[in-house]
Amino acid sequence: MPIAIPKRMPEMKQRSLLPLLLAALLTGWHLPLSAQPVAPAKPAFKEIFADRNLLAKLRKGGYVLYLRHGYTDNSRPDQFPNVDLADCNTQRLLNDQGRALMRDVGKSLLKAKIPLGEIIVSPMCRTLESAKLAIGDKFETDEALMYSANMTREEKLPRLQSLKKLLAAPIAPGSNRLLLAHAPNLADLIGFFVKPEGTVVVFSQSGPEGYEYVASIPPMLWEKLLTP
Repeated sequence: MPIAIPKRMPEMKQRSLLPLLLAALLTGWHLPLSAQPVAPAKPAFKEIFADRNLLAKLRKGGYVLYLRHGYTDNSRPDQFPNVDLADCNTQRLLNDQGRALMRDVGKSLLKAKIPLGEIIVSPMCRTLESAKLAIGDKFETDEALMYSANMTREEKLPRLQSLKKLLAAPIAPGSNRLLLAHAPNLADLIGFFVKPEGTVVVFSQSGPEGYEYVASIPPMLWEKLLTP
């Protein structure tokens, strides 16, 4: 409890209490809130680049691959909150560079002999076109993967929960799950804004959440990984 010194206490007695007051401070009695210990901050995300050893593991299956769509025409932003999934004119679309990029990423995935089982795509036009260019028409869509940058924190929560489930749900033996979506969604989940476009982010199904970031494969890394 706090130690109060009477105002009229003789000078000698006040001095005799100084060691006691000092000891109280040193032992942490009644520290102000500003002096209380705080929990350590969550470490900043650190990107890791894939190597050939990981490529060999991917060929055996059991991973989730999160692929960001290709480059887009930034002069045509999404008309949020009036985006119409059936009307691509209300959305930001791929540009020619983005289309070429997704074709190349698809060729790299094929050349790497990475088996893809379940493929789930955001239903927005730029992700649908990216999927068709990279892997063809055999995929399903899920609104849980839609672009989330223009949403409030409360609005994002259901999508983040759905994304967690997609990262942790069991995978068919001998295959990998591919999610083709957007950068902000993953930034909200793990603090990683995927750069550049066309990057593959690899997750293992381990860790306390049932999923864990392993490494990234940016488009320019494929040549190194696939060169004998």
